[in-house]
Amino acid sequence: MPVNLRLLRRSDFGVIAERAGLQALPLVLVLGFLIGMILAFQSAVPMRQFGADLYVADLVTIALCRELGPLLVAVILAGRTGSAYAAELGTMQVNDEISALVTMGINPTTMLVLPRIAAAMMVMPALTVAMDAAGLTGMASVLAAFGYPFSAIKAHITILSAPGDFLQGLLKGVVFAAAVALIGCRAGLTASGGPRAVGQAATAAVVGGIVATVLLDGLFAVILYRLHL
Repeated sequence: MPVNLRLLRRSDFGVIAERAGLQALPLVLVLGFLIGMILAFQSAVPMRQFGADLYVADLVTIALCRELGPLLVAVILAGRTGSAYAAELGTMQVNDEISALVTMGINPTTMLVLPRIAAAMMVMPALTVAMDAAGLTGMASVLAAFGYPFSAIKAHITILSAPGDFLQGLLKGVVFAAAVALIGCRAGLTASGGPRAVGQAATAAVVGGIVATVLLDGLFAVILYRLHL
């Protein structure tokens, strides 16, 4: 069935993007702040024995911007958005609403799948930036409690953080979001067998999204290593 972009409705896209991005922002900020605090504290305690606890700022900055930021946001996206996509489309599939759309000559992929994938990819960079900022704030609060001034912490972050690391994290996040959304939509569209299938589709979306994210992250690690980035 051909793709007809006129079936894309801007109002639906806005609602989907709000649910995937804006409503997930409080959880991302809280989790990012706590992860930054935990990383900083667990790293600062042993490194303080060697007088190198200020370099925790370097460690946490690289870890968040390149790896943990997009990875954690993708896990949140899989748990919230991927499962929601699977449940919504799975309910439509079980109630034969998808079959009704096909009968009317409407491509379900254009009307239902593409807006969800695009919305997830659009909100992912903003959520990744929010996660990084919250994590760095949590890290700075721990180092401040250890007696280091914010000026020194800011200097370490500014000197070490390269635009390439930040852009790598954003690129990973967009790819992770596309994979999570695609798996969630596929799980919903392939649901069958009654109401139980909706729960099974949501479970499959979460598990599949997390596994795909980890595999893609490993693939990125190999590719970036080969490219010396």
